Amino acid sequence: MRRRDFIILLVPMGGWPSAVRAQQKAMPVVGFLNGGAPSMADPFMAAFHQGLSETGYVEGQNLTIEHRWAENHYDRLPLLASDLVGHKVDVIVTIGGPSALAAKSATSTIPIVFSGVGDPVGFGLVASLARPSGNLTGFSNINVELTPKRLELLSELVPQAKVIALLVNPNNSNTEIIIRDMPEAARAKGVQLPILKAGTESEIDAAFATLVELHAGGLVVAGDPFFFSRREQLLALASRHAVPANYMWREFPAAGGLISYGTKVTEAFRQAGSYVGRILKGAKPADLPVQQTTIFDLVVNVTTAKALGLTVPPSILARATEVIE
Repeated sequence: MRRRDFIILLVPMGGWPSAVRAQQKAMPVVGFLNGGAPSMADPFMAAFHQGLSETGYVEGQNLTIEHRWAENHYDRLPLLASDLVGHKVDVIVTIGGPSALAAKSATSTIPIVFSGVGDPVGFGLVASLARPSGNLTGFSNINVELTPKRLELLSELVPQAKVIALLVNPNNSNTEIIIRDMPEAARAKGVQLPILKAGTESEIDAAFATLVELHAGGLVVAGDPFFFSRREQLLALASRHAVPANYMWREFPAAGGLISYGTKVTEAFRQAGSYVGRILKGAKPADLPVQQTTIFDLVVNVTTAKALGLTVPPSILARATEVIE
């Protein structure tokens, strides 16, 4: 054998494989499945990245994130979940019940961290909060259960209102629960509660037209990714028709809405990022208990209240976590 041939044979045996292996060793990939639109992402993704950084992961440095958005078409979620599974992501993060269910149906092996699910046991996502079992864990909230409380707060803020409407998205799996729990709260406050449904931009416009016809004195907007993505439209309509409205997210009063009440969604995203980091380091979802977000935000925009001719009661101001003036 010629000396040159011998060197060529030896190099792959001793030198190249380690270099090739280093090149082939890819960064972990996190799949992010959301039923909403990218326009809703900024404040929540910042919190998610914070949680990742707390466990040593930074996107672009030692982590890649694949985003899949259903753009408020929840029927697309199963296909998007299957797409992430096909890309062999290391962890899937889901937002809301429909996204979590789609991911669970798509894989029983890839770890799934959910957030924004009201009742993960009732949804069939986990066996129990303390012992999730399977490949899912995450963070639940009680924002659905807080919808009656939003009605109570709005009635307290607008005591003269005899009709307070409820706006829901018929495509959201939580809508049935929300509608079921609201009549009792309405009776307790002595108000009529018409149910308005909107799953498209034009239906939101139509809902406000109905709101005016009903001479409603207030509006409770149910928590829904679609409504969050259409917050500019909702706020503009509420302002144009001078309708006092209560929302789930603090971003609404921060942008000129009247009032919001709900769990601190950004905190759940931060915690979800932390769970993802722990799983990438070897933790199993079954060993990470489902946690409930218990930090609440009551945000009131006093300037908007004045524009609507309302005086915010001291009882609400005293409970508010933030007052915008």
